Amino acid sequence: MAKRAGGRQARKAQRAAPLAQDMKPVRPGERGGRYHPFSDKDLAAIVDNIFRILSEVGFKDATPHCIEKCQAVGAVLGEDGRLRMPRAVVENALNVARRNLTLHAQDPAYDLDLSGSRVHFATAGAAVMIADSANNRYRESTTRDLYDLARIADNCEHIHMFQRMCVLRDLENTYEMDLNTTYCCVAGTRKHVGASWSNCDHLAKALEMLHIVAGGEDQWRARPFVSQSNCFVVPPMKFAEEALECLRVAVEGGMPVLLLSAGQAGATTPATLAGAVSQAWAECLGGLVYVNAIKPGAPAIIGAWPFVSDLRTGSMSGGSPEQGLISSGCAQLGLHFDLPFGTACGMTDANMPDFQAGAERAHTLMPPALAGANLIYESAGMYSSLLGVCPESLILDNDVLGATLRAVRGIEVNENTLGFNDLAEVCLGEKGHYLGSDHTLAVMQSEYLYPEVGNRFSPTVWEQSDKPLALDNAIRTRDEILANYVPSHISPEVDAEIRAKFPIRLITEDLLQSA
Repeated sequence: MAKRAGGRQARKAQRAAPLAQDMKPVRPGERGGRYHPFSDKDLAAIVDNIFRILSEVGFKDATPHCIEKCQAVGAVLGEDGRLRMPRAVVENALNVARRNLTLHAQDPAYDLDLSGSRVHFATAGAAVMIADSANNRYRESTTRDLYDLARIADNCEHIHMFQRMCVLRDLENTYEMDLNTTYCCVAGTRKHVGASWSNCDHLAKALEMLHIVAGGEDQWRARPFVSQSNCFVVPPMKFAEEALECLRVAVEGGMPVLLLSAGQAGATTPATLAGAVSQAWAECLGGLVYVNAIKPGAPAIIGAWPFVSDLRTGSMSGGSPEQGLISSGCAQLGLHFDLPFGTACGMTDANMPDFQAGAERAHTLMPPALAGANLIYESAGMYSSLLGVCPESLILDNDVLGATLRAVRGIEVNENTLGFNDLAEVCLGEKGHYLGSDHTLAVMQSEYLYPEVGNRFSPTVWEQSDKPLALDNAIRTRDEILANYVPSHISPEVDAEIRAKFPIRLITEDLLQSA
């Protein structure tokens, strides 16, 4: 018993010590790509279908600037007003498109390498309500909520990027809404930020703000730490005029863009998964042609986000198993074309954190992660198929994301991990077990991932510990973060300059006291 106690003490000491980055069991950018939902034959058929859609169907409602730029690289404007893109035109865009993209953060420690099959998790969404699990109710989302969500995400290891999660329902003016959305995100987190803007003039003003945060336009262009999420297309195969103008301003302003197609299978895309994947990728590649016609090699992420419908009702079903499948199919195409790629998975149809929510988040996240999606958006916090966001769920979901990354990392095989020497020592010696051995202690944290808010108590210990639930732990952690953590990466001087030029409505002076 004394030896076992000693082993336990050693393990506790090892567990309490902070881990060096290279010793952690999972790190941002673990390489996926082992899961292939499409066979080689099926993949080739999908690719051919994508090019056929672009060349034979094309896009409705292209803007004059889009027509001019795309025609200059070989696109054809038909008598029916549709802008078609022959295969050669798309392939030329693919040849000049940016690869090996790095998404910069305000803190370089959080930069994201989107090369190859590296996997990262991001938030996203435009929820109009906050899911308050403590009171089992919904309420409208506010400016303060978005800032709080950013602060919480900044403390979640496995949330690698923060994209706007909720709409500021306390602001009616769209200009103020767009500017305050930008501010709350960049003030609340050191990580890369994603946002969107309702019109190009608002984006131009936001760029002015970001120049101030960066220390000047040159510094911004060297390390742009905000990307634009741009729904430039209204499925099926129709351009969105204002979004195209926002896309142009972003590209010209040095801002990375997420070329977002968010059709819904059975409603705005074909009901079949293969058809939905084909249309989503065709729409995204059309955007890629335009982006590279504006500026060859501009930083762009393919955002093929086809969503799934419950065909019994026509409503979105983000927690369906098909959501994971359709997203992983899109991810496989991202590897095929060798383009920075993002999709959306992890949202749930549940209304509150419960068994349904956890199960749906887990089974939709795993396929695209294993397939090698560079960014999986909406991976945490989203409920009721994106209508609501739950702050404490970010903390719960951080455990799910970490576990998903552990599966992506896989099983490493080398002389050390085979463990022969440890096995021989145990079996040929007198010890008879591996508890507390040097080899066990050496790998207990590099090989294994442990939950932050989940527990692994026995029933007896659980009862002795006041029967804690993961949700209770998450709420407590949420409250601790909001009461004690105010990011300081934007200096008071820079903040004052921003507030003097822009209508910032978030009050931060008494933040710690009022949290």
